Amino acid sequence: MGEMIKVRGADGFEFGAYHAAPDGERKGGVIVIQEIFGIDRHVIRDVDRWASLGYEAIAPSMYDRAEPGFSVAHDPDGIAKGVAHMRATPMEQAMSDVAAVRDVLAPKGKVCIVGYCYGGSVAWLAAADVEGLAAASSYYGSMVKANADKRPRCPVILHLGRQDAGIPCDEVKAAVNATNPGVPVYIYDDAGHGFNNEDPARYSEASATLARQRTLDLFNQS
Repeated sequence: MGEMIKVRGADGFEFGAYHAAPDGERKGGVIVIQEIFGIDRHVIRDVDRWASLGYEAIAPSMYDRAEPGFSVAHDPDGIAKGVAHMRATPMEQAMSDVAAVRDVLAPKGKVCIVGYCYGGSVAWLAAADVEGLAAASSYYGSMVKANADKRPRCPVILHLGRQDAGIPCDEVKAAVNATNPGVPVYIYDDAGHGFNNEDPARYSEASATLARQRTLDLFNQS
C-alpha cells in the first residue's frame, strides 16, 4: 500500500500524488497518469500494481490546482466534472507537472511513464516534450491522433481498443505510423475504452493483462 505525498511543481505549487515504494529490488520509476476521474481507486490499484512489479510509482493529481484531491465516480456527473477539469488544465501545465514527478524519481534511476484515457494523451505528449523519460506507454488517448506527428524522445507503445466508440483505432494507427513508423500501435479486438480499468463495465482482463505485459517488457528493457 502506498501513501499520498506532495510534489512541488515548477511554479511552486505543491500538488498531491499517490506514491508506492517498489516490492523487492527497485527496477526504476513509473509515472502513472490518471484518467479524467482523478486519483480514484483504480489509479491507486494501478500504482500499487506497478510497485508490486518492482517499480517505484507515483500518480500525480493532475487537477489539484482547480480542485485538490479530485476524485469522482464513473457516472455522467463524474464524466462532466472530469472533462471540465481536463479542458481547463493547459497541456503545458500537465507537461510541467510530469517533469516535476520525473525529478523526484530520476535521482534513483530510469523513469518511465504510463497513462490511461486523458493520461494516455499525456503520456504520448510527454514522450516528445519532456526530457529524461526512458519509455512511455499510452493507453487509449483521445489526443494522440491530433498529435500523431510528435517525435518521441524515447521508446513508446500505444494501446487501443477495437470496440472504443470514441477513438477510431485504425485511423490513430495510420496517423502515428505515417510519421513514426517505428512506434508499435497495438489494437485489442475484444476491448473498448478504458479496458485496463477494473470497472466491470469497461474491464477486459485478457487485453489488460497482455497490454500490461507489453508495457512491463518495454520498461524492463529501456
